[in-house]
Amino acid sequence: MKKKHLSQSSRDLVVVGSVALDSVKTPFGEVERSLGGSGVYFSCAARFFCPVHLVGVVGHDFPQQHIQLLKKLGIQIDGLLVEQGKTFHWKGYYEKDLNRAITLKTELNVFEKFKPVLMKQHLHAPHLFLANIHPDLQWSVLQQSRKPKWTACDTMNFWIESAPASLDRVLRNVDIVLMNDGEIRQWSGESHLLKAVRKLMKLGPKIVIVKRGEYGAACFTNNGHFAVPAYLLDDVRDPTGAGDSFAGGFLGYLARCDKPKPKDVREAVLHGSVVASFNVQSFSVNRLASLRPSEIQKRLRDYRKMLSI
Repeated sequence: MKKKHLSQSSRDLVVVGSVALDSVKTPFGEVERSLGGSGVYFSCAARFFCPVHLVGVVGHDFPQQHIQLLKKLGIQIDGLLVEQGKTFHWKGYYEKDLNRAITLKTELNVFEKFKPVLMKQHLHAPHLFLANIHPDLQWSVLQQSRKPKWTACDTMNFWIESAPASLDRVLRNVDIVLMNDGEIRQWSGESHLLKAVRKLMKLGPKIVIVKRGEYGAACFTNNGHFAVPAYLLDDVRDPTGAGDSFAGGFLGYLARCDKPKPKDVREAVLHGSVVASFNVQSFSVNRLASLRPSEIQKRLRDYRKMLSI
């Protein structure tokens, strides 16, 4: 029996996140003010599986070529505001440990006063992802959204430390949470990963994804849990956006499934891992922008062989 696919409107996915200009240096190269941000990496990954609507803000200095690229990739940017001022800029570098970014400069600029407002065409979208922004902003978007099929969020150690009550309010009201292993241990106060996840799931989320960088990802649901390694590569150039591109592949795949079943969640994790593996092979979103669906399918086949599933 063929898998039932949803209509385009029933697959729409809205992401609210940062759109940035990144200056990044790794042992394999360097870029200045390249296209980045959690919302951008997520959208470039999710676009392979479902229609994506990006909600964010940029300044008057945001290059027109980046606008044209997002449009060319089929990402809906009617929710991308252009304000007077400069675009969010992050500058950092990686040493031999590519799992750890060292921040040199964070200039929030117009992002500092960003107050996301969902447009009419976003209010009834069936799927909503709240990328890594202040939990009060995430909550305001949740309040605007009209009964989506599922909601998901990401966060970071800074919000866990500085806005714990606001973050907990969000965590109680979303269906899917993505954190890395250090963040979920920090949030829970638990040393053991399974205990940390159980504590989080008691708040309400039905699915918890623990991102583990080059070591892969672990998925926890009410039906059990499983873990997969990352796809092995010998040409990693820049890990910036790896977690966001994983989230895009994972949630984008889920958005195309009607009432996702456990096997769909497992497939979504595999797709997220594979798409993220392409992202780290270039700086910025260059590889995601040139990526073809046939390449994803080929790497998925290789990945399944690696996993023996």
